[in-house]
Amino acid sequence: MTEQQSESQAQQNPNQLDPAFFTCVNEYLELTNRQAKQQGLKRISVASLYAAARFNSHVYLSFEGDAAASRKDFLDYMTNMYRRMLNEHLDALGAERGLNVGESELASEYAAFNDAQATDNQDAKPE
Repeated sequence: MTEQQSESQAQQNPNQLDPAFFTCVNEYLELTNRQAKQQGLKRISVASLYAAARFNSHVYLSFEGDAAASRKDFLDYMTNMYRRMLNEHLDALGAERGLNVGESELASEYAAFNDAQATDNQDAKPE
């Protein structure tokens, strides 16, 4: 699937990522797991973060016309996005493994989503 096809599919259903995204993620994780067997988990974790920072900086500088003016916004956006991803994965993996990972920073969002789902389910029931 080309990047344009992926973007078109994302525009049709903005709340769902296309399967090609998860294929990329899984391929990347396979590589990091192989490397971790040789280098260790912590070393590959740092290498992955370093590579992500380098790549995302490259992408940002490739598309941003005024990097100096928007640098702080870019850093805030990327930092917040990564923090959210960490929260989501800690929550999911903790639940999957039956581990107490502490209260999620996303707990209020989860509660609001569950309330909305319950309301939708009630509205869908025939009377």
